[in-house]
Amino acid sequence: MGLIKTLKHRTKSAVNSKHMLKSITVASFLESTIVPIPLEAVMIPLMQARREKLWLIALMATIGCIVGALAGYALGYYLFDLVGDWIIETFSNQDQFEQISSKMDNQGFWFVLTLGIVPIPFQIAMLAAGATKFSLLYFLIATAIARSLRYFGLALIVFIAGNKAEELIRKYKTKAFVVITAIAALLWWLSTLI
Repeated sequence: MGLIKTLKHRTKSAVNSKHMLKSITVASFLESTIVPIPLEAVMIPLMQARREKLWLIALMATIGCIVGALAGYALGYYLFDLVGDWIIETFSNQDQFEQISSKMDNQGFWFVLTLGIVPIPFQIAMLAAGATKFSLLYFLIATAIARSLRYFGLALIVFIAGNKAEELIRKYKTKAFVVITAIAALLWWLSTLI
């Protein structure tokens, strides 16, 4: 809980900062690349405090994540032989990476979309997408959709629930991710029938 309290304290000091939007973009970039921090712990209080910039905060977080995903893809595409093993051991394990690589080959777009929504480290999916030479365009589209759903979904909840948003999200977070993942899986399955 110490990390969450520290993030909330720093968020309070960033609320009125002129660098608030840049900071959320950088934090989103870092969250999607090397530092799996719980970005929602920062974004929700920030969105509640700065409702006039609610949608802009979600947009900047999405942009930061997309740029981070592009960097992770490039690492996998160009530098997998140099840094791949370190990234795999840091964020996962070799068996999980092999499974993810296999899924990238068979179900890339929907796999990236699903992993971009659920609250698990996205780094391995980015690395696998680059390492397997998965279509960069489809990778970016899936990432943009997934992270937009995540961040603009948070913004929508704050817009509707106001100061009760954090409590609602904490209470229903797991159920919401299960439902969203189930919807993504259903769409994924339907796409195989077409």
